[in-house]
Amino acid sequence: MTDKDLYIEIKELPPALKKEVKLFIDFLKTKQKPVKKIKKRKFGYAKGAFIIKPGFDDPLEDFKDYM
Repeated sequence: MTDKDLYIEIKELPPALKKEVKLFIDFLKTKQKPVKKIKKRKFGYAKGAFIIKPGFDDPLEDFKDYM
């Protein structure tokens, strides 16, 4: 059903039913979940939040047999 067909169907309804259609449309709009805006990320936002200690990339003793 196109928008035009829907408009024609609503146009032919008596005023009392048009009011019900309006109330139903309002209900559907409230039922719709709001779209969350994604904030733009800032470069360097997490700077200092993580500390990598010296030797982080050194091989582990447990894996010497596999190297």
